[in-house]
Amino acid sequence: MVESCNVKKGEGVVVKGGAHTQQLLEDIALECYKKGATPTIVITSDRFSKRVYDQIPAKTLETVPKQYVGLAKAADLIIGVEDLDDPRIAEKFPREKLMARQKASLPLYDIIYHKTDGKKWLYAGWPTKAAAKSFGIPYPLLEEIIIGGISVPSKQLMKTGKRMARAFKDAEWAHVWDGNGTDFRVNVQGRRLNIDDGFTSDYDFDVGDRGANLPAGELFIAPKETIGDGTLFCPVTRDRMSEKLVTDVHLEFKDGKLLLDKVTAKKNLDALVSSFKECEALDKKQYKPVRTRHLAELGIGYNPRIKKAIGYILTDEKVTGTVHVAFGSNNTYGGESDSTMHWDFVSAPGVNIEVERLDGKKVRLMTKGKLV
Repeated sequence: MVESCNVKKGEGVVVKGGAHTQQLLEDIALECYKKGATPTIVITSDRFSKRVYDQIPAKTLETVPKQYVGLAKAADLIIGVEDLDDPRIAEKFPREKLMARQKASLPLYDIIYHKTDGKKWLYAGWPTKAAAKSFGIPYPLLEEIIIGGISVPSKQLMKTGKRMARAFKDAEWAHVWDGNGTDFRVNVQGRRLNIDDGFTSDYDFDVGDRGANLPAGELFIAPKETIGDGTLFCPVTRDRMSEKLVTDVHLEFKDGKLLLDKVTAKKNLDALVSSFKECEALDKKQYKPVRTRHLAELGIGYNPRIKKAIGYILTDEKVTGTVHVAFGSNNTYGGESDSTMHWDFVSAPGVNIEVERLDGKKVRLMTKGKLV
């Protein structure tokens, strides 16, 4: 994780995560010290989170934590590992308190993810038995998805990413379809290609691509936010606020904007709709233009060790042979939108991808989930 962040001598590093990852956080901090950096560890826990959302009023939770703002301003790098041992506990947190906490965090987001002066950051997954239960899968499978996915060498991911990127040379449109209800076109003309190989190079930092995920393994781009139409079927995702599982999601967008009244889902549709509406309400006070429901990202997953979507967006978007479309913010990787929302919806595996170039030539990138 430390190598992924390209930690340098003299950098101030915040290492944060849940109490269940304390040993890992300490190991990360020690490796930062060995690089000549100065780390600070910030720890929370499931027990503390439950008591906060149970006992503390929303009015208090929406207060901006000035001590964290100061820490974020002073830091050069933030490394975050999963806060919760058991994601299911968040399903019972009151939505109004979740929104209050998000509102309080906006100044932090503006510092960390600022378009030109943002911080380096890394967000890493970590498997637990409680998390595996929440996803409804055996623990060894979750360990394979997360640890196996992290173990894929950065050079291998970069090589595949560059191969895929060649198809986007002089690209204007990308057309994605499958047999499950996904069929859309987005405009990518002039937008920067980003290869998520799990390493933040000096070049990445200089062009504004300052964040990384582990596991890595996707090619992503910010398409034109107000152009593009179509549909997407997402078998499984998690509500961005409550962590509730949302299944069999059918989405439709027109002129780049998600048609919220046409979204359907087999389970927890109300949670999905509420999250978009609540974030949109915040965005109307914070940003102009309001882009909560506009196209933010087209991503293509290609981590060879991640083969199953489980409702954990960090790994789902890396599943080989899938695409994902996100709505909301995208100004940190070549887009033009600010938003409190960023939600990736991942297709079923087996998509077809065709790139249409400026000269009208069409180039097939993927057929039934396999690179051409």
